[in-house]
Amino acid sequence: MSPTLTTNAGLLAARILLGVLFVLAGFGKLGDVQGFAGYMASGGVPAFLAWPVVLFEIVGGLALIVGFQTRIAALALGLFALVSGVLYHYVPGDQMQFTMLLKNIALTGGYLALALAGPGAWSLDRLTGRAALQTA
Repeated sequence: MSPTLTTNAGLLAARILLGVLFVLAGFGKLGDVQGFAGYMASGGVPAFLAWPVVLFEIVGGLALIVGFQTRIAALALGLFALVSGVLYHYVPGDQMQFTMLLKNIALTGGYLALALAGPGAWSLDRLTGRAALQTA
């Protein structure tokens, strides 16, 4: 494989893997949005934001998968992962929650790397000429 092919395949794989996480999380919440709203409220986030969060997860994840507004989507999803990790998984003394917090921090690193690297050639951004910066 050429470096360009390898890079584009890797960026596509990263977009799919990081995007699917949010798509599945969003669709998983559709079965009990009220319950999710209660969980959000337990972290100090207003319950009325449950539907916007679910839509954000689904739309943001899909945007990442197809490579639409990739840099913005990756930054937004990364920030979301970091903030939600701190709000809901920072529980001093709880090892399981600490592990979940570390997972969110690691995911944020993945989203940041994707935002910096760009979408790659196999993306809607590249097809529409929106990928302003060259891919690493």
